[in-house]
Amino acid sequence: MPLRKGVYIVPTSHWYIERTVWLIAGAFLLTATALAALVDPRWVLLVIVTGVASITVAFTGFCIVGNVLKKLGFTPMLGATRPNRWNLYFMQTDKWYLERRIYLAVGINISVASTLSLVHSPWWLAFTGFVGGAMVWFAATGYCIMANGLYWLGAEPRLAPERAVPGPTGRDAGQAARLPEPSGGIA
Repeated sequence: MPLRKGVYIVPTSHWYIERTVWLIAGAFLLTATALAALVDPRWVLLVIVTGVASITVAFTGFCIVGNVLKKLGFTPMLGATRPNRWNLYFMQTDKWYLERRIYLAVGINISVASTLSLVHSPWWLAFTGFVGGAMVWFAATGYCIMANGLYWLGAEPRLAPERAVPGPTGRDAGQAARLPEPSGGIA
């Protein structure tokens, strides 16, 4: 992957499925982490469930929360374009683009940190809390530390950045990632 300069920020002009999933998952992580730290360490199992769900989305594209949001009228920006039998939401899984890698990395990180909080030290909950806060921040501002790290390492995004500084090649760093706006039809 070629190194790249610039800042990757996802669109924040409207609440699409993926952005709303980040907000809900982040709030869920913060709540589960607080319950595990303050009430009972077994609440961390909810964090592990969230991690497994994130890994599942990365590999299969299927997202329970994404499907609920689709039924509520939210539109996808990373939804699969091929229609399916029950008109379900599936995230695109044709290649390992930046946003898909985020789902995988977050799922692995919070699952490992949650397990370590149970078997080693409750201080690992600080990491799951940080990830939950970062997801809420990502949904609110469009900026994610991990996404930018992957972006600088050359991972190609699917969501067009709102701001991008020209990279080493002199072209707009987000140009290759721009996709047409999603239609209101089957995702």
